[in-house]
Amino acid sequence: MQSSKQRTPVGRREFLRVLGAGATVAAAAGPLATQAQADTETSDEKRKSRYKETDHVKAYYRVNRYPR
Repeated sequence: MQSSKQRTPVGRREFLRVLGAGATVAAAAGPLATQAQADTETSDEKRKSRYKETDHVKAYYRVNRYPR
């Protein structure tokens, strides 16, 4: 018993190809939707030292035996 309408089955590869193309378009549209923001740090803030040897950093060095 065949129906008068013939369906063409969508192959697995064709399905994955369409899915991948849709994901690529969605990923490309995401970054374009956000506005660029200006840098808020001054030159002095960019150059300041951010490393601080706190207690947990000292403990990390002690446990892993890194020389200071």
